Amino acid sequence: MRDWIIKGSFYIGCILAAILATYFIFREKIQNSDLVLYGNVDVRLVDIGFRIPGRVEKLFFEEGDLVKEGQLLCILDKTPYDSEYNQAAANVKATMANLKLAEILLKRRKELIGIGGVSQEDVDSAQANYDQLVANLQLSEATLAVQKDNLTYTEVFAPTDGIILSRVREPGTVVNPGDPVYTLSVLSPVWIRAFVAEPDLGKIYYGMPAEILTDTKGAPVYKGQIGFISPMAEFTPKTVETTQLRTDLVYRLRIYAENPDWRLKQGMPVTVKLKPKK
Repeated sequence: MRDWIIKGSFYIGCILAAILATYFIFREKIQNSDLVLYGNVDVRLVDIGFRIPGRVEKLFFEEGDLVKEGQLLCILDKTPYDSEYNQAAANVKATMANLKLAEILLKRRKELIGIGGVSQEDVDSAQANYDQLVANLQLSEATLAVQKDNLTYTEVFAPTDGIILSRVREPGTVVNPGDPVYTLSVLSPVWIRAFVAEPDLGKIYYGMPAEILTDTKGAPVYKGQIGFISPMAEFTPKTVETTQLRTDLVYRLRIYAENPDWRLKQGMPVTVKLKPKK
């Protein structure tokens, strides 16, 4: 009976040891395995518009066209702004001429008052006229600068490299300041919006390398890294498909992706693989 108990205890001990060894082996594998997330591609969109009102004269690009930073995208009818600029420039010249004459008269009044040729009132009046014209010149020069800026604003240039996502207006359309004419999809940066479950939050870190896979067969694996980890938890969005329940708490991530072939498009679903540190 005693031998049976000893043998039984030995076998039970072996079984428990095997169970513990299996547990630690599988736990190590789980901890070192890739963390798989599911998300969507996000890119920045820019609404391109004019800073001044006017009639659209020309648009140089169509939807889907690639544009480079600094390229001329569209222009307004310059006629009214040309006229206002020329008027402001002429006003500056006229004010400068009047100011020059007022300066000569003021100088003469100051010379004559010493010999009693004019009264102090005449000198004061000449000084006031001169000061007023100095102020008028400053005002006219400021107006000229504004009209010059307005003339410049009749042209809109691409703020960055991108693809024309939509062409909102056509030539002949009268637009107000800020009305979108184009919508530009920015080429860089491109990021992946994904969510990580709360138990896996401790496995990730800023700058963590990532592999990004699309659903396209034979497509390349894109490289990226984590650039943002939300400090606030939220419930899993309904648009995100994960293996966890939708009521789980998750944290939003932003994985900045390299997109050398421009195949990562707005809203595209992707799979993200992260390799936790061993």
